[in-house]
Amino acid sequence: MTIPSALHKVTSALDPTSKKIQLPEKEAIQSPSKSQRTPKTPQDEAIAYFSSADGGAKETIQVWELWLEDDGGPAASKSYIRLPPPFKPYILRLSVNPGTPVTRNGVLKSDFPMDGGVFQRGAWKERKLPSDVSKPIQVDLLIANPGAFCYFIEYDELTHGLPRIVGRKGYFNVDPIISLPARTPFFPPGETPPTGLLIDESSGAVLPKRAQLSLDGLIILSVLAKWMGKTNQWEKHFNEASRRGYNMLHWAPLQQRGASGSPYSIFEQLKYDKAILQKPDAADGGVKEIEEAITLAREKYGLGAVTDVVLNHTAFDSEWLLEHPEAVRLLTRQHTTPRPAVDLEDAIMALSKKLPSLGLPTTLNSPPDLNALIPHIKSAIDGARLYEYYVFDVQASVKSAAAALEAGKETPWKGPSLAGKSLEQLSEVVKAEGIIVNYRAYSERFGTTVKPEVAAGFAKAAWPGEDTTSLASKWGKVLDILNVDLYTECNEDLSSAQDQIIGRLRYTRIDEHGPRLGEINEKSPLVEPYFTRLAKNATTEKHDPRALSLANNGWMWGADPLKNFAEYPSKAYIRREVIVWGDCVKLRYGKGPEDNPWLWQHMIDYAESLASIFDGFRLDNCHSTPLHVGEAIIDAGRRVNPNLYVMAELFTGSEEMDIKFVRELGINSLVREAYNGHDPKDFARLLYRYGVGKPIGSMDNDCLSSSGELPSLFGKGGSRPCTVTPLSGSAPHAVFYDVTHDNETPRDKRTAEDALSTGALVTFTRAALGSNKSFDDLYPKLLDLVTDNRTYDVGNGEGGIGKVKRVLNHLHTEMMEGGFTEGHVHEEGEYIMVHRVHPVTHKGYMLVAHTAFKGFSGRGWVKPIKLSRTKISYLMGATLKTRYDEFKEDPEMFHGIPSTLEEISEPVIRTGHDHDGVYTEVVVPEKFEPGSIMLFTTDMDELSPDIDAICSSGADEAFADLDLVDLNVILHRADGEERDATGGDGVYNIPNFGSLVFCGLEGWMQPVRQMVQSNDLGHPLAAHLREGCWAMDYVHDRVQKQVVDLPRLSKPAKWLNDRFVLIRSTCPSFMRPKYFSLVIYTAYKAARKAVVEQSSDFVASGHSLTHNLALCSVQMYGLVKSASISPSKPVASLAAGLPHFAAGWARCWGRDVFISLRGLFLTTGNFAAAREHILAFGTTLKHGLIPNLLDSTRNPRYNCRDGPWWFIQNIQDYTKMCPNGLAILDDKVKRRFPADDTWVAWDHPRAFEWESTVAELVQEIVQRHAEGIEFREHNAGPNLDMDMRDEGFNQKIWVDWETGLIYGGNRYNCGTWMDKMGSSDRAGNKGLPATPRDGSPIEITGLLKSTLTWLDGLRKKGLWKLDGVQATVRGEKRLVTYKEWADLIQKNFERLYYVPADPSLDKDFAINPAMTNRRGIYKDVYGTPKDREWSDYQFRCNFTLPMIVAPELFTPERAIDALRLADAVLRGPLGMKTLDPSDSQYRPDYDNSNDSTDQSVAKGWNYHQGPEWVFPTGWFLLAYLKFDRLAGDGKKDPQRTLHFISNILLKHAQHIENDPWRGLPELTNSNGSYCHDSCNTQAWSASTILDVLEEAHRIGRE
Repeated sequence: MTIPSALHKVTSALDPTSKKIQLPEKEAIQSPSKSQRTPKTPQDEAIAYFSSADGGAKETIQVWELWLEDDGGPAASKSYIRLPPPFKPYILRLSVNPGTPVTRNGVLKSDFPMDGGVFQRGAWKERKLPSDVSKPIQVDLLIANPGAFCYFIEYDELTHGLPRIVGRKGYFNVDPIISLPARTPFFPPGETPPTGLLIDESSGAVLPKRAQLSLDGLIILSVLAKWMGKTNQWEKHFNEASRRGYNMLHWAPLQQRGASGSPYSIFEQLKYDKAILQKPDAADGGVKEIEEAITLAREKYGLGAVTDVVLNHTAFDSEWLLEHPEAVRLLTRQHTTPRPAVDLEDAIMALSKKLPSLGLPTTLNSPPDLNALIPHIKSAIDGARLYEYYVFDVQASVKSAAAALEAGKETPWKGPSLAGKSLEQLSEVVKAEGIIVNYRAYSERFGTTVKPEVAAGFAKAAWPGEDTTSLASKWGKVLDILNVDLYTECNEDLSSAQDQIIGRLRYTRIDEHGPRLGEINEKSPLVEPYFTRLAKNATTEKHDPRALSLANNGWMWGADPLKNFAEYPSKAYIRREVIVWGDCVKLRYGKGPEDNPWLWQHMIDYAESLASIFDGFRLDNCHSTPLHVGEAIIDAGRRVNPNLYVMAELFTGSEEMDIKFVRELGINSLVREAYNGHDPKDFARLLYRYGVGKPIGSMDNDCLSSSGELPSLFGKGGSRPCTVTPLSGSAPHAVFYDVTHDNETPRDKRTAEDALSTGALVTFTRAALGSNKSFDDLYPKLLDLVTDNRTYDVGNGEGGIGKVKRVLNHLHTEMMEGGFTEGHVHEEGEYIMVHRVHPVTHKGYMLVAHTAFKGFSGRGWVKPIKLSRTKISYLMGATLKTRYDEFKEDPEMFHGIPSTLEEISEPVIRTGHDHDGVYTEVVVPEKFEPGSIMLFTTDMDELSPDIDAICSSGADEAFADLDLVDLNVILHRADGEERDATGGDGVYNIPNFGSLVFCGLEGWMQPVRQMVQSNDLGHPLAAHLREGCWAMDYVHDRVQKQVVDLPRLSKPAKWLNDRFVLIRSTCPSFMRPKYFSLVIYTAYKAARKAVVEQSSDFVASGHSLTHNLALCSVQMYGLVKSASISPSKPVASLAAGLPHFAAGWARCWGRDVFISLRGLFLTTGNFAAAREHILAFGTTLKHGLIPNLLDSTRNPRYNCRDGPWWFIQNIQDYTKMCPNGLAILDDKVKRRFPADDTWVAWDHPRAFEWESTVAELVQEIVQRHAEGIEFREHNAGPNLDMDMRDEGFNQKIWVDWETGLIYGGNRYNCGTWMDKMGSSDRAGNKGLPATPRDGSPIEITGLLKSTLTWLDGLRKKGLWKLDGVQATVRGEKRLVTYKEWADLIQKNFERLYYVPADPSLDKDFAINPAMTNRRGIYKDVYGTPKDREWSDYQFRCNFTLPMIVAPELFTPERAIDALRLADAVLRGPLGMKTLDPSDSQYRPDYDNSNDSTDQSVAKGWNYHQGPEWVFPTGWFLLAYLKFDRLAGDGKKDPQRTLHFISNILLKHAQHIENDPWRGLPELTNSNGSYCHDSCNTQAWSASTILDVLEEAHRIGRE
């Protein structure tokens, strides 16, 4: 291929004719000139297309979504992402959670050409991350360009002024588009498979149209050109390879070879081997001739071309070495190997010549012969005096130091003090201060030294006042000490070298399995040469003589692939640890082109030349290739051919290191080999690991993908429909060889017959395939690539296994391109069965192989091969008979072992019936020798090819009419709720897994997620589904049963039933897990969608945390008959939490409802439910209070002082958030109790006999509190509360008109949310509240102030009729206006509640210094009786609530300081500590079952004394969001506040995602630890976090 035609590849990589999205037609590309613009790349064209107004707007775009971790880097499992070839452009979406550090002014940087143009490594393009943390944070990259790309996110430090942070790098590789001529199929889709496959001649014909292949569709044949003759003889080889189903040839290097004759010892990288050229002296070095041959193979025979790229070495006799020995030279520690290795080898080479004269054996026949040489080898090494490269010449150094001292030329010592140090200590200083020249450089004899002037200055500083002789002598003693370690190091290195030399002699000369090299002489010395010595001549004499000894290349066991073993500090050449290749020298690239410009340019020219002709590279010895070199060479190739395919042999010894090379170099496939399996089980493991792809019945893509809308990518055009599929990380793709061209043959490793079974099994893997001609032809021995110059045998019919390979190779490509992506490997004794299935049509192919490892004979034992509900049809079978005794070597040509392929008649295929329905089984014939195979088609014929579409469609329509109460049934229902609703049925129990947490889809999603995300078909749910259909029956039946009460459920019930009937009646049992999961996932996504579509814009546009919390509102809101908010009919109610508050009187709590109502109902847009609850509780207003426990209004209990204020706050919120919300004030409610507060039963005639408007309810509450409230609870005593003391039933609330504050309660009751009543007689806390808060709790004061301000505002607008309340103030009954009351609170609030940080300010506040435990806080209560005054000063989390509802009460600077203190002291991972850890009463771990004598914790008395409650976190965050923007960091940059909030919420998002209850808990124990007595999901916990998110959304919108 010429450079112009290579440039054309850039523009034609996307073939418009094969795509649903039609890209604009390209203009013809002419030979480029300087005046022409660079041709458009596929990326340019895709950008232009997607920027058009309507291009492909109806086409569904594939979006691959990669979630990144908090630092912007990928999870370990996603460190390598492999993306498919961009036959059609698609999207890579990089997503991060809002609030992660990288969202602080984050910028995604990538060298992917996201703005078009060509790829340039390290040229970072940018995309700014979205800044609105209330919405998903994602960047969409349009992918139309293959290659290997890097990305990272750069973002701001938390502290102002510091440099920006560069996040961890991630990588994604995009497969190339392989375009080759199409072929006629062997197995046309939808047609009956042909007969006579082994004699077929018509299938597989090359067609004049193109086909685009995935990497799995490649079938590569390795060939050596020198065994094919000259180029005019190659066509017969092409014809045979094409006929056998290969579509890619892997060419060993075609360049001119060095003297050894090895293709891998390249003499000249830019010229082709003269031995294969018709015109060996062509001026272009054969480029055109090779290009024409490769083009012929590609266009006529459908054979692409991959060639080896040899980067690590060149032939030892390459002519250019004479001009450029620096490319490999050996000179200093900065270059390559230390000099002693050369001298050592010279000594051993000299000994080789002297053996006869020394009377030593020259042919080693036995160990005694070797033993005779050992003393002489040691003597030769010792005689080389190699220690001189390591140590100081002490005598010379002493003399030079003395001379410097005498001359007064010492360099003054500026290092650490030396006075009084011992000689040993001084030697350590010498090493540490770096004054040694050439320390451990081994570059010249006695090159290790210290400059005399420096030595003299050191000596004078160490021994001041002594004479020159003494100083020089002592300096010598320091050097003697330093020499001890250096001599030891030298001795260890030379001992290793001696051992390696002896060991290598034993292997090469004596061992039975070694090469038995024969006589030792000048041509075959004692050691293989580690170095090539360039001859001195007119060309080389200009170089330093030391530069003429060049290190030969080789390999090492267990070497670090990231380190060059020929460069300092490696001593592999000194220690003789390299298995050397004597015919090539190791190239030295240095750190970059600047270190060796000529070599870099030469090798880049080499790569570009190859890329202009070949379709791909095979990186030879990739593990020995420096990463930066590999990157540069591959980049050079891909500049010429962007769709360059790169495969590599890589032996790093570590999967992690493999991935590093693959992702950073952009390697597309790693060479793997079937013959590495040492027995059938191990072989089956390799087949599974490298070739199954996905197991049959895989669930992940179908279940995890979701439909959506792709917004405009470039600000032009509308949105497009898309399918979003999450990425879970990739394994390196394999090119799976049966045997590579340089490894042992089947006969050597197993048996010759095994070639058939192994060759067949490999074709059933989901990988690119590789083989070599000698394998197919059954050549019995490993061919010598270096010395053997015979030719391949071609044209004598299909010998060996060629006929079978023809069928199976074609079948492999047709399976891979036809979508047979799922597989199963079964190993049983000597047998391996592989089954490949199409996941949609459910048709498949099955191969049964009897492996032929050594020692196998006869049929062996194997059970019939049984497939449930699957039809099996026989295609062909064969057994291989070899006659090795007839094999004869031919000096001119390679011939395989004489053999016969015998066809096997159709075996017995029978049907039967078992518990799973009809099955088919194959009985292996009695005559089925090792090395036999059978091929079958399979068809789950009962299973409709539309079943995937049926199971994944129609749900949106079926669920569209459901309201949120219906959706509660579909999605949730805890055990108690379900039993209440159905009269007995609870949650489902999965054997070996346990009970689900919900009866609805969310409950099933816990095990289904586990199963689907990793295709875990061994999961207990998968096993349960294979055993029977009970789970399907349950899912449908529970919905059907509730149609009577909720008739809209009939559609979902029918939808579920239709699909489960289809699965039950047609699916094999092993497919049930897939289709059950698909139905559950589809229904779940439809139900979630239905929730979101009924929700507010805030929810609909929000991220996953917002959606999950909105689901909590559905989770908590359901129809539970025993807990209806109406006494006479079932009406859905809000649960306080699950599972503890599922049903009955304990479900619906006034305080909980109205702390939760704003977040769960108002922010989500469920205004109807909010109104129902406001009106229901309004009916029960009594004593100026709403009940704490509603009990369907039948037996409400009035013992919460904060409840009425939360009730009014929610009415206020409703009027502001609901469209026409003020209308609720005119709504009327029937009053549950008579106006005189008399207790009557709910069905008493006086019940519900009068009515009030909601406005009148509000006024009644405010008025009753202004007057004062005092009553004793109805039915007071043990029947009402068995733990409360008698005094606790007495309720009293009043206003202090000097301050405006409301007071209430007594020592024996607890009227706020911190309402734990003691219940332990044993510990003495029974009847004693842990936190009575009998005074003026700060949150009630805040709610009161909020109410008064709101009412005054309505009054001013003419929307409220009254001006205030009647109250007795200082003995006078008069009108107190709302504003007067509010101003009174405003005036006194901080004076009464604030505890100043500076004690000198105490005089301005109501402070008892003796009570203060912490300053800079707001008191939790004001006015607790003096005997418990200390409780006022306890630092708790309640002060944050008034900051939200009445922020005007707070001085912003004081507020933010208190909030920062709360952040440092009270905030836990999920919740807020309910008490300061420095408080003596702090007990952070709640255990309600504790029956100890410790009063502080017995029976959970510490419920609010330290455990971390989640819902106050929402209060804290809302307050912080307010005041940080007023007086904190957010004043200058509000985004910093939003990021702070969002970062805290990451833990909550993570908890919901990972918890089966999919909600936020009531509380946690210390530091976020699990509390077994907590509700797993709590209404107000979700609610307040929704409040935070809604406020962030509002700010973002502004």
